[in-house]
Amino acid sequence: MAGVIQTTVRRSMPASLFRRARHRSPGLASGLVGGALAAGLGLAVFTVLVMLLWVSSPYPDSGPGGALHVAAALWLLAHGAELVRVDTLSGTPAPMGVPPLLLAVVPVWLLHRAARDTAEGGARDNAPLVPGRIAWAGVVLGYLAVTAPAALYAAGGALRPSGTWTAVCVPLVALVAAGTGVWTAYGRPSGPLEQVLGAVLPRGVRHLVLGPDGRPGVAARAAAAGATVLVAGGAVLLTVSLGRHLGETRGAFGRLTEGWPGWLAVLLLCVALLPNAAVWAAAYALGPGFLLGAGTSVTPLGAQAAPLLPPFPLLAAVPDPGAGTALHGTVAALPLTAGAVVGWFVGRGSVTGGGGFRIWTTGRTAGAAAFAAGLCGALLALLAGLAGGPLGTAALARFGPVWWQVGLATAVWLGLTAAVTALTVRAWCLRRPFRRGGGERRPARVVAPRCRPVPPRPALRTRLPRRRRFGRKRERSAPAPVAEDEPYLLLDQDSDDRDHGGLGGLDAGAGPLGLRPRPAPTSPATNPASPRELPGLPALPALSAPDDAPSPSAPGDTEPRPPA
Repeated sequence: MAGVIQTTVRRSMPASLFRRARHRSPGLASGLVGGALAAGLGLAVFTVLVMLLWVSSPYPDSGPGGALHVAAALWLLAHGAELVRVDTLSGTPAPMGVPPLLLAVVPVWLLHRAARDTAEGGARDNAPLVPGRIAWAGVVLGYLAVTAPAALYAAGGALRPSGTWTAVCVPLVALVAAGTGVWTAYGRPSGPLEQVLGAVLPRGVRHLVLGPDGRPGVAARAAAAGATVLVAGGAVLLTVSLGRHLGETRGAFGRLTEGWPGWLAVLLLCVALLPNAAVWAAAYALGPGFLLGAGTSVTPLGAQAAPLLPPFPLLAAVPDPGAGTALHGTVAALPLTAGAVVGWFVGRGSVTGGGGFRIWTTGRTAGAAAFAAGLCGALLALLAGLAGGPLGTAALARFGPVWWQVGLATAVWLGLTAAVTALTVRAWCLRRPFRRGGGERRPARVVAPRCRPVPPRPALRTRLPRRRRFGRKRERSAPAPVAEDEPYLLLDQDSDDRDHGGLGGLDAGAGPLGLRPRPAPTSPATNPASPRELPGLPALPALSAPDDAPSPSAPGDTEPRPPA
């Protein structure tokens, strides 16, 4: 018996492992293919661009092999890897670590799409989604399988990628971009983010980053809006400065190269570095400024001369050396505007119950504004770190803003402005109490009751004489006479609905517009019924007139009738 059991177990375990491998292999295989295809497409884009510039250049320094080496190096530079230039005049290798942020969009987008399509591959055939870990691992491994030979090939050119930076930056970019793709394929669930935030942030602050419905919290949205305002404002400052130095910008193209192929290459490089320049301008408006080499800083308070700068078009926007003026101080409006935007988001969220159903207190609102300013400072510090880097050794060892200074300045500027703005917006929104009890609860949505519309009554003139009210000293004037040839008798519009059983005092037997045909005139002998007993009208109570009261006379009578 024991032998039979062991034999069954030995046979069933390989079978179960084979089934698991068979079920998981399509997802893993598609992930490997998708990652390799994303890397190949990225390399192809850079290769085509560099080869076009090399073909159109009138002075090619190397053959097609050199152009291919440059294309592979630029592709690795787009991932954040630092390059090393070996053919320098001094013979000392010079690092080049300023990655154009616009070029990073190509590999990040390709990785994101590859991971998302891999995770959604089974859903197209009405099958369950590919497990996220398998799709993620497949895309990353396939991407790195192409990156390794590309890095080895680029190491033989004039621009060689640094081994340390390549081993760190490329896998990190692949993991993050592929992870966001898989997360998007699964509908952006909040579970993974809650686990990460639960290990980093306390419970009372967690909802400010991630709301209860899985969407970004109030502080996260405010921080993203503040960072967007700062970067967009930096782009505006850059444009204004380039417009003021338009002559120097045009002259830089002619001093760098000749002919339209060279001008096109310089223009493309400037376009790729535009996001970097916008972040530099934002750092300048915040106060810390940026560095144009070791010990050469440019701030609104003053700029130092940098004699080693090349005639690059974007560098023409750098302020002139010397002390800052009142015009340079106007850039402080940018962080003030960003702080106001952050405060507005937090103030609105404090009233609408962001992360809950109660209105925040004053202290909680101010704390949320400070926390949003800190998140915005972290975002700007990350962008400042990516936008700068070395361009050589010695004096060219550092270019761009210092990340920790930019982050600290952003937190201070936006923290003060956002707190004041958030409290002001909160007070403005609460200028009227939501309920009389004084409680600060979120006002419920007021929905108008749904009822049937009542049609308006027809505008008809009343021809019947009004009822007399006895006990009054003055009698009303007699009503206007009714012609005998009128075919319809107008009903009283002021009668009660319950008396007639209809809408607006009209009975069911009435004619058009609530009119009843007028009965034919008959003599009192043949028709002894009184007017109060007419069909369609309620019975009127018997009225007794005093003996000395004169009887009403007909319109045609000239003499009064004797009393009955």
